[in-house]
Amino acid sequence: MSSISDSAQQTIPGYPYDREALRSTLRTLDQTPGVSKPDAILTVDNIERKFGGMTAVDVKHLEVQRGAITALIGPNGAGKTTFFNLLTGFDHPSKTSGAPQAQWSFEGQSLGRTNATKVARAGMIRTFQLTKALSRMTVLENMLVGARDQPGENLFVGLIKPLWIKRERENIERAEELLRRFKLDAKRDDMAGSLSGGQKKLLEMARALMANPSMIMLDEPMAGVNPALTQSLLDHIQMLRDEGTTVLFVEHDMHMVRHISDWVVVMAQGQLIAEGLPEDVMGSEAVVDAYLGAHHDRDLGDDDMLTTGLMRAIESEIADEVAQDDAEEAR
Repeated sequence: MSSISDSAQQTIPGYPYDREALRSTLRTLDQTPGVSKPDAILTVDNIERKFGGMTAVDVKHLEVQRGAITALIGPNGAGKTTFFNLLTGFDHPSKTSGAPQAQWSFEGQSLGRTNATKVARAGMIRTFQLTKALSRMTVLENMLVGARDQPGENLFVGLIKPLWIKRERENIERAEELLRRFKLDAKRDDMAGSLSGGQKKLLEMARALMANPSMIMLDEPMAGVNPALTQSLLDHIQMLRDEGTTVLFVEHDMHMVRHISDWVVVMAQGQLIAEGLPEDVMGSEAVVDAYLGAHHDRDLGDDDMLTTGLMRAIESEIADEVAQDDAEEAR
């Protein structure tokens, strides 16, 4: 697992295992978009992505705190997944004449316009909204795909049997260890396509850890997961943080965000509109307004958030607006 920088240990007492110490330090920060962090593992500047005339992402500055669980939230269409794609090399920023050049660095290494393979090798691994399990391969084979420094990647190692056998054995041992940890060891020899949606999410997270990342980026880890597996996923995400891995995740489940996040970043219309501790951000009028329009008197983390009654009220307002528009057009 990733090592913790000396600066982080000196800045935050008990770091990274003491969540309260971490949050106490974060609580002292100015809770405004783009605020500097005590020990940023990822720094982003002037990253913009346009599709035609629409700006999907326009982030001026963002820092992600090392060793923390940071949630990236925002309404549908806010640009969160596009932002993930840009940071991990699956997409590239737009070039706008006269605009500052997009730059972002991870562990001090520039990743601007770096391809996805090199980003992963740098130690920043991501998962996807839709799981990428290789259905016609076994669960164990899926795990081995995620390992770094495969014997077949090096001609010299591949030609010397004792070397590649040793490396292959180490990879298998690591894969089996992670499968036990994620309670998928009984599925070791099953085809990945036979797993449930939640089990595939667990498999994808476990496979990502085969590369021993310093930071893992999870895109909607709870999407499509059976409630019975939700707590297991939450526990694993928190365990990653406790072991020193930085976590940045996109999620729409506000209860989950409030429960496990150390810091929350909010996007709307491609821009950062808020940053801060979960309990502060979710009660912010600007943030709630970004989600629910005029319903800014509600806390996004309240237990009664998005109840049937509230959803009906929202639907009723929308229906009234549509009716008014139709009436105006008919005049």
